[in-house]
Amino acid sequence: MQQVSYTDAQYGIRDDFADSHSRFWKRLSEPGAWFTSTERIKIAQEVRAARVCPFCKARREAISPNAVVGEHAQVTDLSPLMVEVIHRITTDAARLSESWYQQVLADGLTEGEYVEIVGTIVAMVSIDSFAIGIGVPLRELPEPGPGKPSRYVPPRIERGGDAWVPMVPADNSDTPEADLWLAGRTGNVIRAMSLVPDEVRTLGDLSAVHYLPNRVVREAGVDAGRALNRSQMEIVAGRVSALNECFY
Repeated sequence: MQQVSYTDAQYGIRDDFADSHSRFWKRLSEPGAWFTSTERIKIAQEVRAARVCPFCKARREAISPNAVVGEHAQVTDLSPLMVEVIHRITTDAARLSESWYQQVLADGLTEGEYVEIVGTIVAMVSIDSFAIGIGVPLRELPEPGPGKPSRYVPPRIERGGDAWVPMVPADNSDTPEADLWLAGRTGNVIRAMSLVPDEVRTLGDLSAVHYLPNRVVREAGVDAGRALNRSQMEIVAGRVSALNECFY
């Protein structure tokens, strides 16, 4: 497994950051539910390309993204549809609409593929933003490994409500996905990617390091031994969420 290291940082970095990021690198080097490892790494490459894509920049600065005509500065041979989805979610997620999502499905992307793309974007943005924040170069992506996608679909999923995508029920106690959260004690922000359960597992692994383990998030006085106390953490989290135009 390719190990991520932050020994080049000018600050002292907790070991669990590198450990968690290394675990995601390992996941990238393996097939997922809907994409091969090669495709998953190309998705990661496009996430990075979206940051400097002139077309994405022009769209984000426009009153409406539909007012700008052009092409993405893609760096892989992924389909134009996949590149559009990756770049839009990475750079302009706050203005996505359900009609846009439905058109993506109509154009040929499956629900599972969409969720796996979202999960990869979430992990890549977290890891790359961390590297930028501590002033080190982006870590080299892993080499792709062999294997075919599992095409696993949870046996119990729900549709409807506020979500665009199918999700595992909140009461997941009698499902193979019982490890994803405490039965009945979660919100859509955690359930959102449960159509591809490993994406929720990755989110939990990264969140436990970058923020707090899910099991203690609702316990207001718990700070998990971080350098910032819980109140300070929530002030930073709230400000970042506002700057990112987070729905929550």
